[in-house]
Amino acid sequence: MTYRAPVSDILFTMRHVAGFDRAATDGLFDDLSADLAATILEEAGKFANDVIAPLNREGDKRGVTFKDGAVTTTPGWKEAYKAWTEAGWNALPAPVEYGGQGLPVLLNSACVEMWNAASMAFGIGPVLTLGGIEALHVHGTEDLKSRYLAKLVSGEWTATMNLTEPQAGSDLAALRARAEPAGDGTYRITGQKIFITYGEHDMTDNIVHLVLARLPDAPAGTRGISLFLVPKILPDGTHNDVRCHSIEHKMGIHASPTCTMIFGDHGGAVGWIVGGENRGLNCMFTMMNNARLAVGLQGVAIAERAYQQALAYAHERRQGRAVGSTQEGMSPIIEHPDVQRSLLTMKALTAAARAICYLTAEGIDRSHRDKSETRRRKANERASLLTPVAKAFSTDIGVEVASLGIQVHGGMGFIEETGAAQHLRDARIAPIYEGTNGIQAIDLVVRKLPLSGGETVRAQIASMRATVTRVMKEGTSAFGATAPRLRDAIESLDRATGYLLKAVASNAPAEALAGATPYLRLFALAQGGAALADVALAAHALMEGGDKDSAHAARIALCRFFAENIAVGAKGLEETILSGADFLQDASLALAS
Repeated sequence: MTYRAPVSDILFTMRHVAGFDRAATDGLFDDLSADLAATILEEAGKFANDVIAPLNREGDKRGVTFKDGAVTTTPGWKEAYKAWTEAGWNALPAPVEYGGQGLPVLLNSACVEMWNAASMAFGIGPVLTLGGIEALHVHGTEDLKSRYLAKLVSGEWTATMNLTEPQAGSDLAALRARAEPAGDGTYRITGQKIFITYGEHDMTDNIVHLVLARLPDAPAGTRGISLFLVPKILPDGTHNDVRCHSIEHKMGIHASPTCTMIFGDHGGAVGWIVGGENRGLNCMFTMMNNARLAVGLQGVAIAERAYQQALAYAHERRQGRAVGSTQEGMSPIIEHPDVQRSLLTMKALTAAARAICYLTAEGIDRSHRDKSETRRRKANERASLLTPVAKAFSTDIGVEVASLGIQVHGGMGFIEETGAAQHLRDARIAPIYEGTNGIQAIDLVVRKLPLSGGETVRAQIASMRATVTRVMKEGTSAFGATAPRLRDAIESLDRATGYLLKAVASNAPAEALAGATPYLRLFALAQGGAALADVALAAHALMEGGDKDSAHAARIALCRFFAENIAVGAKGLEETILSGADFLQDASLALAS
């Protein structure tokens, strides 16, 4: 089964959860109206459906080839990428002064979801280029920007992030790549980088590598890291001293080349510093925060595609007799309650993760575009708070939903020909890269909860409570127990937040770190449930106004299912968090045998 972009659900979430209409009214999006946004999304959906999605299966089966240092992509990949860039999709959120369209991150996030649902192996490449554009635009010199940004914005060239190394993993303090000043304003880069997505390919003539390395007199640890722009092809047209040594043989996203890159076989690759000496970490996070939201959207994307495939299969597959069936023969499995529960879980988790990602994107937009400095600061802190949740929860549910999709298929899901297994294989990398989800949870608890003395997270919890109050006032019997179940989840979040804020403030790292991962999940259940309630309230209001779209009743039913069947897990997560780090005392004993 191929993919059909859920444009109506995407736009509904943008407008009624992420606040697109409010932002447009506030003048954040210039002349971009909801109608124009819908038109753009419809066109993006068509491209995803008709051009990218048909390549997904073949890309998975054939992958990429590597020979003599060159990577050849799957047949059709180059042509699809060329058509994609010519249609202007790469330039959508990029700065206008370098050929971009300057459209909101929120709108582009919806498109990123569609590109990656159509094919995650295709969609991940442009994500890295967008991160490179942002880092170069914010931190690059005028000379570097004039030389490289227009080509990157158009998509004529792509960008990479060369961060980690074999001995380092996520610990960037252990990086060994070196950068020696050449005396002419350039540097000579030497070292090895691993896991470099699209580090080598045949879709563009040039690849702009953004590389972390150390200067000779750099301080130890992360304080001594600098960022360098190292192009594959130098401005004079010669090949730089950089090469792809090998590509990884991976569990999934086979059509995306993951490369080991070698810099400096012949004296050092020519590079230019970006952002100043020993400021690489600051520049890197400009790229990483962009990428973390995009990776969260990949989780949403794979979940959406897995759900669509499982739903179609459940309608077609006949097995057993459904309770109360009066028809002859076997029933479609979608009529069995347990299959219905699986499908509803898939759909509800996907919708909740989408909403969290779009809320994050709106916060990023407002942090850059709002006229008020105070509102920009608050929006930046809100987006910073939500980013680890968007990345980790969305990628976790990408795996969970893809796994449920296989379960709905039964034995046929374990057979590669159905395509259900590919979704799980593709999804499994997303909780690992751009900072593992454990790192995201630590970041949330240690760095993001204390923002403005805890005021940022308290304000977010207050907004969730306000939604529950509206459900209590405006909801009908169709909402079932949505209000009390969400209220309980939010109160669990509030108590857990207070506990962890005290742990961080009192320098009790074990207490904070032990509860970080369950806390992130708890936060997501409360925030996701509140977001789906916002969707349901908007749907209810439209129905009251005479709108007969059947999707509105479905949105209310999905909100109720999430509140009554998924958000109820919040209490157990709270108890896990409040139990503290006592389990660590026996961890060495339990893990010894």
